[in-house]
Amino acid sequence: MKRVLMSAAAVTALVAGAATAQDLIFPVGEGAFNWDSYAELEKIDLNGEQVTVFGPWLGPDQELVENVLAYFAAATGADVRYAGSDSFEQQIVVDAEAGSAPNVAVFPQPGLVSDMAKRGFVTPLGDETANWVRDNYAAGQSWVDLGTFSGPDGNDGLFGLFYKVDVKSLVWYNPENFEDFGYDVPQSMEDLKALTEQMVADGNTPWCIGLGSGGATGWPATDWVEDMMLRTQEPAVYDKWVSNEIKFDDPAVVGAIEEFGWFARNDDFVSGGAGAVASTDFRDSPKGLFSSPPQCMMHRQASFIPAFFPEGTEMGLDADFFYFPAYEGKELGNPVLGAGTIWSITNDSTGAQALMEFLKSPIAHEVWMAQQGFLTPLKSVNTDLYATDTLKKMGDILLSADTFRFDASDLMPGGVGAGSFWTGMVDYAGGKPAAEVAAEIQSSWDALK
Repeated sequence: MKRVLMSAAAVTALVAGAATAQDLIFPVGEGAFNWDSYAELEKIDLNGEQVTVFGPWLGPDQELVENVLAYFAAATGADVRYAGSDSFEQQIVVDAEAGSAPNVAVFPQPGLVSDMAKRGFVTPLGDETANWVRDNYAAGQSWVDLGTFSGPDGNDGLFGLFYKVDVKSLVWYNPENFEDFGYDVPQSMEDLKALTEQMVADGNTPWCIGLGSGGATGWPATDWVEDMMLRTQEPAVYDKWVSNEIKFDDPAVVGAIEEFGWFARNDDFVSGGAGAVASTDFRDSPKGLFSSPPQCMMHRQASFIPAFFPEGTEMGLDADFFYFPAYEGKELGNPVLGAGTIWSITNDSTGAQALMEFLKSPIAHEVWMAQQGFLTPLKSVNTDLYATDTLKKMGDILLSADTFRFDASDLMPGGVGAGSFWTGMVDYAGGKPAAEVAAEIQSSWDALK
């Protein structure tokens, strides 16, 4: 069946709702929100001006973002319209080419922003916003770097503001199991490796690792490798790897793959043995934390994984997490791997500029923090407003980061990041040498050029 793409305006007419003052989920002036930043917004008069926003969220997520945009509408008088689409990546290009782009677009990852900025479809945010991000976001230079691209004139500029972030550098565990055996949360990678070996000495299996994901089998291992790149190399090396300035079979990359192998290719370290890693579905792999006796003690996975924990699992009691630590001896600080949405102006207007200013205000972050599914690197927010202790703890990890980098596979060409990198990690988990796997991935990349 041929998919018919509608313009963002048509989608808006079908699914978008106007954000109005009546929709405010938290009454203005009540609670520990930064209402001063809301009061500053009230100085902006956009009465009657329509501001359109197009993004990837539908259903409950659409309601969450509309709850936030309602504050901008109430403070400024703007008529704010959000439209969501599950074919956002294709539709925003169609709309931009047709001259019917929304005022602001919400991109799930920066690669597409880069392409559109080069074609002149995105408005640069200027040095003032870049300096603001640098000063106000934890690991601020990282966020500037991630939102900086070349424009149609070849000059670099900031073309997007990250708002709503996800964290991947997490290790999940069962606190009761740790307490039973007297294990402490490791503070460094050296400690984590020593703990892994101690668990084996105690007769326990340290890790549950599963790479199975249907047609996407292998992707969990790419996150491991990306985290290891950030813990063994300078951020600039990671960036050059993402752009293929350094080859996939460079010793730095091969070394990061082998760091993953230290955990995943040791039969004593992994539930079911190393041979089970590639065939175990990633959704099933954390369940070993909760069996009796436990099949494993730890599971490295992103912030979404509790959705696959057994029903009734209580966070903080039955399950908890800690930061996937850095090497103390390598002095690379505390790098965090993750993802997030980048908001860009795709049809400039006074309202679009004002909305970007709104996204820089604490209240814009705090309103979503107090709901669900939102993390922010903005240092001026009240972290006590996070809806759960779990989110607050993740937020603290984000605020403690010295470096933040986006999921590398999402930034690579699809044939690599969603292709040969995945399959290569399955081959590596199955016993193929890291150097050979890396060379094959590089060959696939070369074939795309």
